[in-house]
Amino acid sequence: MYAVVGCSDCSHLWMIEGRSETTQCPRCGSRKAYEKRKKFVETDDADHARDVRASMLANRQGEGEAFAKLDSFSDLEGDVADGVVDDEEYLEASGLDTDELEAAGERDPRGSTNSGSKKEIVERALAELERPTEAEVADYASERGVSAGYVEDALEKLTRRGEVSESRGRYRRL
Repeated sequence: MYAVVGCSDCSHLWMIEGRSETTQCPRCGSRKAYEKRKKFVETDDADHARDVRASMLANRQGEGEAFAKLDSFSDLEGDVADGVVDDEEYLEASGLDTDELEAAGERDPRGSTNSGSKKEIVERALAELERPTEAEVADYASERGVSAGYVEDALEKLTRRGEVSESRGRYRRL
């Protein structure tokens, strides 16, 4: 069962599936009992519920007539599935060489010593160095173009997330 419901606080319209005791507006967060929500339509067909909601939104924008000329969601979905152009076909039609683009994406523009993102460099330092200090990680990272300030922040975040432990100034991956 699908229902198009509205929020009495912010006038937002959304679709819900099933029937829970309470519902929460995704826009303003107001929580109300399902039975107290204004239900514009209740149906077993998800596409019908989508069509009703889209029609209501179009009418709010003064575009009801334009919306009426469109096909239903299920018809449009079928049209899109048949007419989708994949990335490679699109790029080739634009005159670009997809093999060259793929090779360019694999090359690291920072050169061979700076491979990876800043976070990856910090993580690699923790993996390659045996129980390093913050200074040792910072030295490793600075050789690869990462600032000591970033290393300090990254180590703090990794420790907070539980990915790294720190004991007496030494770090190790968990």
